Amino acid sequence: MTTLPTELLDELRRHDTPTICNGLEVLDDRHRNGCYTTLPFVARDPALPPIVGYARTVTIRSMRPPAGVGAEAAAKRLAYYEYIAMGPKPAIVVLQDLDTPGGTGAFWGEVQTTVHQALGCVGGITNGAMRDIAAMAPGFQVLAGLLAPSHAHVHVVATDGVVTVHGLTVRPGDLIHADNHGAVVIPHERAPALPAAIAVVMKRERLLLEAARRPGFSVADIRAALAAAADIH
Repeated sequence: MTTLPTELLDELRRHDTPTICNGLEVLDDRHRNGCYTTLPFVARDPALPPIVGYARTVTIRSMRPPAGVGAEAAAKRLAYYEYIAMGPKPAIVVLQDLDTPGGTGAFWGEVQTTVHQALGCVGGITNGAMRDIAAMAPGFQVLAGLLAPSHAHVHVVATDGVVTVHGLTVRPGDLIHADNHGAVVIPHERAPALPAAIAVVMKRERLLLEAARRPGFSVADIRAALAAAADIH
């Protein structure tokens, strides 16, 4: 899989996820509908900076024990970690809980965040649960559907398939940008043009913001700011 320049990922990481969405809309208006999450998450730490990485996709269940036991279960667990380790970095694990309702058992906690961070992951996104938030690996962001105190029977069902988490469909290797607002898939072919598109958005917004903060602001100022913004490309 072709990866993008580290400098580009660093630039994208400087912006929050709503700003990334704004930039994608400038590049293609179709990004207003789709490619981002549409349900709220619980963020491990809302103050953590945005994360950017390549998706490693996983499905789990936790309501019932896995079919395999003993050596079979151990081999499957090791195969899962091998899958995480072999992918492009930085990585974000996008994990779909297949149970209904999801979140009976927490996959993400102190142990998993520490192990995954050591394997080159910067965060995890799931419709399922997390726990141990105070003890998680420093700087490792998790966006989860809920908090739960137990891991129950949590186990990996499959890896490297298409998953859907909170309205967002993710494929292995997709470039993900996420923060406490949610997550968005950045098409690889759009990524190089995204910083310039974001600069356009910010220039347009600055005109209206600066006008609104001046004394005597009126609708006439809105009209003038919007007219000026339309000329910024």
